[in-house]
Amino acid sequence: MATQFLIPFIFISYYALTISGEENTGFVGSLDPKSIEKKPTLSHFRFYWHESFNGSNPTTVRIIPSLPKYNTTTSFGSVAVLDNALTVGPESNSKVVGRAEGLVASTSQTEFNLLVIMSFALTEGKYNGSTITFLGRSPIQQKVREMPVIGGTGVFRFATGYIDSTTIFTDPQTRNNVVEFNVYVYH
Repeated sequence: MATQFLIPFIFISYYALTISGEENTGFVGSLDPKSIEKKPTLSHFRFYWHESFNGSNPTTVRIIPSLPKYNTTTSFGSVAVLDNALTVGPESNSKVVGRAEGLVASTSQTEFNLLVIMSFALTEGKYNGSTITFLGRSPIQQKVREMPVIGGTGVFRFATGYIDSTTIFTDPQTRNNVVEFNVYVYH
């Protein structure tokens, strides 16, 4: 008796599963790329960030210290969060056009490398409210460090590209620094 109900149930379930594609799930669907009527643009931005580790208003704060064994060599295991000003020039009084917000972690036992997870939150002109997000390995000892752009918001939806960063000033006493970022973003 159970078999006579089981066979139609299996048949109906199989039929329902085979005719329900992604369009019928209610939460996913396909888009035609042509429906995004914006012509892609390749842009180059140059920003400078001003990082301060001390004083009354540090812009980078270590939240997890490094392991004692690596404290003086690579800072392996340390994690810091940051909220640095982005300016149009390297001078501290240069016009602020956004914020660099994110976190960095020292991820190598043999070199001073950082894993960088960052968003540039822009505040000027047509870019106000838009972000450029990147994530990657930053070997600090290299003069120029390259990381991939992985996305963005606002004007930078579907963004791809890369970022080159170069330290242009470091104070050995305070470790405060100024870093130049060249952002090449396809959006």
